[in-house]
Amino acid sequence: MNRRTFTKSLAVSAAAIGFGGVNVFARNAATQFSITMDDFHWSNAVKQTPEQRNQSILNTFNKHSIKAAVFVAGRNIEDQRGKDLLAAWDKAGHLICNHTYSHRNFNAPATDVNAYEQDILRAENLLKEFSQFRKYLRFPMLKEGDTAEKRDAMRAFLTQHGYRNGHVTIDNSDWLIDQRLTTRFQKDPSADLKPYRDYYLEHIWDRAQYYDELAQRVVGRPVKHTILTHHNLLNGLFLNDVIEMLKAKGWQPIDAADAFTDSVFLAQPKVIPAGESIIWSLAKEKGTIAQSLRYPAEDGEQERKRMDKLGL
Repeated sequence: MNRRTFTKSLAVSAAAIGFGGVNVFARNAATQFSITMDDFHWSNAVKQTPEQRNQSILNTFNKHSIKAAVFVAGRNIEDQRGKDLLAAWDKAGHLICNHTYSHRNFNAPATDVNAYEQDILRAENLLKEFSQFRKYLRFPMLKEGDTAEKRDAMRAFLTQHGYRNGHVTIDNSDWLIDQRLTTRFQKDPSADLKPYRDYYLEHIWDRAQYYDELAQRVVGRPVKHTILTHHNLLNGLFLNDVIEMLKAKGWQPIDAADAFTDSVFLAQPKVIPAGESIIWSLAKEKGTIAQSLRYPAEDGEQERKRMDKLGL
């Protein structure tokens, strides 16, 4: 092969890596993932104090040299204790983002769009004092509108105020596992927590594979994943195990700010109801790929039945 032919071949291969194409280089590259954490609901602390849980999570990120993104419901930092806990994230350089003030479901039929917009701005007023605050909004429960009018009005509002949607690519039900774990510990402080850890890791790996494979089919290339987690006991105890597991599977942790540079996060699927994982929404928009999608995508029902059978 002469130099000109080799250069042309290389260019074709490079182009195949972009949106809509996958080549051998892309297939062999490590799948990249970031951690995003919702709610910042620290006042429900069990087993660990709020400070212990917060520090455990931050220590995990520090251990793996990654920066996460925390989506804060403004009501959780009204008092000084909440502000002090969040300040530790700020000091460590993690993205601090908006999760509305009241954590209400935007898909609720009675939701007033103007009132919801004011709820977002109310949270921003509390968050903007932190140096790492960035204008990403994540909708509570990933619900982005049950009508086209609500969906489009909110998208226009976000654009007007300089916000981007802090989408999830890998959705899951860690919140339900945490509920079961917390209830068990409250009833029996000496209970064996390992079955909950093992279930959590299995669940995350199952959901990670599902959404990664769906992304390959819908987007046609690897995406930089954002994994949904919550500021809860489950992750205070086992977030490090989650990251270690994914790394052992060949996945590569990256900063959330890096993940959000992926063009997939700019997509605005025209689906109703709007929301869920951005990968799920794109699949639903594709139609034929969406035939096997369940809604709500991750409402916990599947895990609830499985955990009941396992006695968890």
